[in-house]
Amino acid sequence: MVKAVVGEETQLNVVEDRLSQSSIPAQVGLVIGKLSSTLDKGFVYDLLPTPPNDAGELACSLIDTKDDNKKKGSKPKSQQPPDFSSLIIDNDWVAEHARQVTRMLVGGVHVIGIYIWVSHSAFKNSTMLLSQTVKGVAEAAPISGVDLDERLLIHISYSPRRWTCRNCVLSSNITSTSVRPCDFKKGRVLSSLQMYRSTYNFDIRLPLSRDNATNALTLGEVLRRGIAVAGRELNSSKATIDGKLVVNNDQCTADGMHEVEFLIPFMNSSVEASRQKDVIGTLVFRGSVISFAIVNSKELASLAVADIKDDIIRSLQSRLDIICDDAEENLESTLDAGNEASGDISSGKPLSHRPLHELRKSCNISLPRRIFVPWLPGTYICVYLQPSETIEVLKDHFVELISMEAPSDASKILEPELEAPSLNIASFWDTLGPSSSVPNNSTSSTKKKTETSSRRKEISQTTVGFNITSFTAAVFILLLSALVGYLLTKR
Repeated sequence: MVKAVVGEETQLNVVEDRLSQSSIPAQVGLVIGKLSSTLDKGFVYDLLPTPPNDAGELACSLIDTKDDNKKKGSKPKSQQPPDFSSLIIDNDWVAEHARQVTRMLVGGVHVIGIYIWVSHSAFKNSTMLLSQTVKGVAEAAPISGVDLDERLLIHISYSPRRWTCRNCVLSSNITSTSVRPCDFKKGRVLSSLQMYRSTYNFDIRLPLSRDNATNALTLGEVLRRGIAVAGRELNSSKATIDGKLVVNNDQCTADGMHEVEFLIPFMNSSVEASRQKDVIGTLVFRGSVISFAIVNSKELASLAVADIKDDIIRSLQSRLDIICDDAEENLESTLDAGNEASGDISSGKPLSHRPLHELRKSCNISLPRRIFVPWLPGTYICVYLQPSETIEVLKDHFVELISMEAPSDASKILEPELEAPSLNIASFWDTLGPSSSVPNNSTSSTKKKTETSSRRKEISQTTVGFNITSFTAAVFILLLSALVGYLLTKR
């Protein structure tokens, strides 16, 4: 359990100044950082306000439960809130914000809770609502590989001005959620972080069996199976950091970027086994994933490797989610210019949502490409670009999701993935020929043709042999007759 939380004072002071100058009565947002079960600590890197929804409505607002307290002088509500005020929070929108931001975070960085800027009285009146918001965020942005069932709830009070932090222990029953206070202080957090980098090359081949067609599995569902295969491959691998094999109790104390490489077992194959007669198509999923992880210098090197592995799988899942989310409007841009897969969508369904047995032509799909942008000092944040998008879309991503202006200097943006991972789907209708659909008839027919050919060959050879023998005998008899005639004439 997290017993103490340390927040990066530089970033938190900027957030506090921004809130105090805005004169807004309430604001909700996400807490970005890491929960360390080994250190029993939580580290807060930054706070991101949840933007207004598509209708322009704020994610959080205050209401007054007393009619006679709706108007209390001319002072701003941030300085003189009503005593009986309570919060209204759009939980679904805050959860969606958490889901979108999670895609942009690298390894070792997570959405670890929410913060709320509101008066002390309004906070006390809204404890249950805030617990529900925390739970929704945890479900939308799960932290894989972490055995902690808690998230943080940070309250920034403006009356009186102070910071407090609580642990929200998650539970299936929201009425039993436990909210416990924990120690909170500001300090230097970012200066103790270390950066890890890895390149993971993968080539996954998935046979598409008759079971896929019978159950009407979609491309998205089959591709998730492929990502699961990659996850099993990574989990079974060993890793080296800067050329040295990682042992559980090792620590990386050196500064600078650390390179992580994975040692995949030699006999470990990423090709799923299947009976040949059941295979009616193939799906080839290949490419390279560039991964970064940010880890506290006091944590073990094995945790850095775990964060890198998690980032790789999360990156593949994020790309698939983006394709599924944007399939309707971006289908044409995701298909390669040279194929004719657009002819397969006459039903109106996007490619990622269509059953695979409906695909009538082979197609190639390029997944979004990952780029990295400097974020907090010494850290990066990532954005995924569709094949038809340019770096200009960064402006919208950064302003809307993390309240940050995109860097004006393009040279600071890292684009290590020169080619995005790709997906090739072999056509069902090209593979569903006589050799695969009716193997018994085809085999017997081929066998009959072979036997007939052999018989014809034998007959031909016999005929040739017979003709040669007859010719030789005739010549011999003719010569013998001539010799006998000659002898008789001499007598």
